[in-house]
Amino acid sequence: MKLKIKQLATVQMGYSFRSRLETSRGGEVAVIQMKDLLQDNTVGRKKLAKVEMKTVKKHHLTQKGDLVFRSRGQITTAAILLENPGKAVVAAPLLRIRITKSDKILPEYLNWYISQRDAQIFLASRAKGTVQKMISKQTIEDMEVYLPTLEKQQHIVDLAKLSAQERTILSTLSEKRDKYISTLLMHLAKGE
Repeated sequence: MKLKIKQLATVQMGYSFRSRLETSRGGEVAVIQMKDLLQDNTVGRKKLAKVEMKTVKKHHLTQKGDLVFRSRGQITTAAILLENPGKAVVAAPLLRIRITKSDKILPEYLNWYISQRDAQIFLASRAKGTVQKMISKQTIEDMEVYLPTLEKQQHIVDLAKLSAQERTILSTLSEKRDKYISTLLMHLAKGE
């Protein structure tokens, strides 16, 4: 089965700040920006900027399981909030995607799916702009997603996580092997 994202989730534009973000130590609202989206497609919560916002509407606040979509630039993937971020908003030009049909799709699965080849081809074909590529809210809403059972979705997410861990371990192993061989060759060069 395939459904459009708009049949599974709501897509909302990030909060538009009228001026440059003025961070405040006493600020009670965290702001999720492009720099907070990590390489592993999660949202880094440790360094979120805090601002003072007099009134923030409830529909602007994020929650655990929300996806934050990069709508501009060369990378068009999403990042997921794995933990409750507290009182936080997503800043424009990012988009917030919130699952409304949890009986049909897991947020982690949608996050994984957006990064896959089929989704990336769809997004690239509808990107606007020559210098700065932009994906519209409408494009995200119209993207179709294959929906296996929730159990299969969880298996896919688990396997993707294990694959990412394997890549990290292999990369670390390769770096350590290179360092070891370099040290060994330097000892040989010195006649030791």
